[in-house]
Amino acid sequence: MMLKTFRWAFAATALGLAAGVLYGGWTAFGIVAILAVLEISLSFDNAVVNAGILKKMSAFWQTIFLTVGVLIAVFGMRLLFPVVIVAITAKLNPYDAVHLALTEKTRYEHLVTDAHPAIAAFGGMFLLMIFLDFIFEDRDIQWLGWIERPLARLGKVDMLSVCIALIVLLITSFTFAAHAHQHGGAQVDKAQTVLVSGIAGLVTYLVVGGLSGYFENRLEDEEEREREQREPSAGTLVGRAAFFMFLYLEVLDASFSFDGVIGAFAITNDIVLMALGLGIGAMYVRSLTVYLVRQGTLDDYVYLEHGAHYAIGALAVILMVTIQYQINEVVTGLIGVVLIAWSFWSSVRRNRALAAAEGATERADSVSVR
Repeated sequence: MMLKTFRWAFAATALGLAAGVLYGGWTAFGIVAILAVLEISLSFDNAVVNAGILKKMSAFWQTIFLTVGVLIAVFGMRLLFPVVIVAITAKLNPYDAVHLALTEKTRYEHLVTDAHPAIAAFGGMFLLMIFLDFIFEDRDIQWLGWIERPLARLGKVDMLSVCIALIVLLITSFTFAAHAHQHGGAQVDKAQTVLVSGIAGLVTYLVVGGLSGYFENRLEDEEEREREQREPSAGTLVGRAAFFMFLYLEVLDASFSFDGVIGAFAITNDIVLMALGLGIGAMYVRSLTVYLVRQGTLDDYVYLEHGAHYAIGALAVILMVTIQYQINEVVTGLIGVVLIAWSFWSSVRRNRALAAAEGATERADSVSVR
């Protein structure tokens, strides 16, 4: 099962590393390998959250996620996205932006770095909304009950997550504006950029998430009506629901990839090596997502999804902080790994406790029968 699920990731690794050697020798080979590990470590929480959404989709759409979705993730976000950002911020046409990325790598890196506030605000707000909507939802299984129970009660207030996200954005933009004034008025526009980009991230979440939720609810209503009337449903709603959930997954993956793309510049400013290394990592994240779904891992280890969402919350905060301060990618990756490992261990302990309680009940029943 594992070999079958990860076969495309293994193939991408072999091709990517070989392309790295042909492009820049063994030094390029090492850079590509390091970038792949960086992407996997930063995006493990992405795989867990994706799996929670993907398990609602059919095998066909899971395959689409692994094929068409990978093309979007690898070529769209890891290769084209930095070029598009440079083209927009530097007011260049796409051809000149690509030429700049290949021939003037240091200037290209500086332009992408200058665009970081807009990227971080958009991605940070999108991820923050995912985290807030999760912790404000009343759910049967709770991991850190002392936090989640009162937050679930607060979540009954309409639009609370949106209000908190906007407050965070305002604080972030005004803090950044104050910092910009200290360095001269030329940078004040960056604060406006942060505000506009953050609102764009919030609107994107509401639109894409709202549409996917709308069609998912329509699908559930159709299925319920079919069970009551025993009439076949049209089936087109399945496609719409799956399409918008797929679209939501792609935007989610894009938000997760921001820190990987920016962090990659700490290792290399060569766009070809970045695309190869981050592309390999993206393939493993995609394959891991499908593996978690098909193995039923989230059903067996029920706190994993909680840990991943807390990691998302931490990443959202880190992205907003990096608008003004630099944070090492190792710290970002370790926070996510620690939270997910903690939630996994908590799930294991819960399973052992349930198994022990079930065994004790069976022994008590057998004694009473005698």
